[in-house]
Amino acid sequence: MPIHTVDDLDAKVVDGQRVFIRVDFNVPLEDGEITDDTRIRAALPTIQAILDRGGLPVLASHLGRPKGKSSPELSLAPVAERLAELLERDVIFPDDCVGPGIEKIASEMEPGQVLLLENLRFHKGEKANDPEFASQLAALGTTYVNDAFGTSHRAHASVEGAARKFPAKRRAAGYLIGKELEFLGGALTTPGKPFVAVLGGAKVSDKIGVILALCEKATAIVVGGAMAYTLLKARGEEVGSSLVEEDKLGEAERILSLVASSRVELLLPSDHVVAASMDAEASATRLVAGAIPEGMAGFDIGPNTAARYAEKIKAAKTVFWNGPMGVFEREPFEAGTRAVAAALASCRGTTIVGGGDSAAAVRQFGFEEAMSHISTGGGASLEFVEGRELPAIAALRFE
Repeated sequence: MPIHTVDDLDAKVVDGQRVFIRVDFNVPLEDGEITDDTRIRAALPTIQAILDRGGLPVLASHLGRPKGKSSPELSLAPVAERLAELLERDVIFPDDCVGPGIEKIASEMEPGQVLLLENLRFHKGEKANDPEFASQLAALGTTYVNDAFGTSHRAHASVEGAARKFPAKRRAAGYLIGKELEFLGGALTTPGKPFVAVLGGAKVSDKIGVILALCEKATAIVVGGAMAYTLLKARGEEVGSSLVEEDKLGEAERILSLVASSRVELLLPSDHVVAASMDAEASATRLVAGAIPEGMAGFDIGPNTAARYAEKIKAAKTVFWNGPMGVFEREPFEAGTRAVAAALASCRGTTIVGGGDSAAAVRQFGFEEAMSHISTGGGASLEFVEGRELPAIAALRFE
């Protein structure tokens, strides 16, 4: 079933109308200051398009995990201030997101004004997808736009329940979601070959469904991060004190068996940067090829593995990357992730970074502009690649 985009909305449902826009302003804060405004900037094209067409944007987002109660340190006030600077106009910012007072503020909006609601997750009804809370949100607009891909895999009130309160012709996807569906959908349906999937992170359990789905689509699956050690142990290799999901070894063996019987190539680390602990200084780390001795744990792929992975990535026509190769936040263990990011930057094919830590690494190493697409949703991008229907996307579809 198709989905309307912002450009498909009829002028009469936008001009002079309040447009409820679910954005993703879940930005990192430090002492009340925004440390990365990427997500705010990403929403600007959709917000500006509504303003240009005479619409009155009513913006809604969550921030952090306040657990259903007001938390001053998780207020969207700093976001409202930054948004006003970026839009170069005043942003109305009330002290809540629902209620008669908020409805009155929304109903009195004038052309050119922007309203940003307070943190949705200050109310338990958001995560619970409470029908009454969804109705209160829907009452703030006459047209609905979702541009928060990062939360689209959650059936929450603002992205699923509220969306279904609007007629099909009055709900649409914003530009950001449109771009996500274009790139991720293309990687799934008609990827250029060779198609290389790069998977990392801590847990193989988080990626089982993705690996199984990619076995039918990818040319090669490249694995790093702590999740590699569960697969290596399942293959019978010594991994020392490296992080292993012991209860997932059976699943890991099944993955190895499935890959062996498929056409996809699976690449696992052959050398490692090891240390006694993650807090070790660079002088306390060493390279190990093959078996990792007891008392030592792998915290990054080694240089030979990084070179092998980079060669595979550079030759690809499509690359999907989700998950770092090691503990890249610490200098002794950043080389593997940096090498993968550099390889994607050098690749002439389509390069898709699946949000989360991978996106953070790309920005940290200065390769952001070289990527074809950086997803704003780590979990959402994984579920999409896995082939699941995202609840918020399903809510936008029409017959």
